[in-house]
Amino acid sequence: MTSPDRAQALDRLARAAYRLSAADARLRGRATRTPGALSLTHARALRTLADQGPLTISQLAAGTETTGAATTQLVNGLAAAGYVTRTRPPEDKRSVLVALTDIGRERHERRRRALAEALDTDLADYDPAALDSAAEVLQRLSAVYDRL
Repeated sequence: MTSPDRAQALDRLARAAYRLSAADARLRGRATRTPGALSLTHARALRTLADQGPLTISQLAAGTETTGAATTQLVNGLAAAGYVTRTRPPEDKRSVLVALTDIGRERHERRRRALAEALDTDLADYDPAALDSAAEVLQRLSAVYDRL
């Protein structure tokens, strides 16, 4: 049986997860209204491309943990912003290869630095072990959400 203290702690965690989800929704809203704003999904796509180089839509979908259709829409938005290019490889005319542009790479780096600085500042009172624990909790929450 779950103790009352544990039940309260799990409830606080669930509420914090809902707040994180709401913050992500607000960020997505800003990304659709504000030129240059990036949703977490956009940022994930830029990071995946920066880390792995040019990818097909299906590879990018796997890297961003989204569907192929959602990734196609995502790439359309990133291409319209000038962050990525789409080309058809000569060896496979059915595929589309997505690659970062110089502007996209620079935007990714700006976002990466801003996030790193914000995390470092806002979480300065947490030691590396606490941050690792938080990362593990978030990973497990992702798995929980995938099962819901």
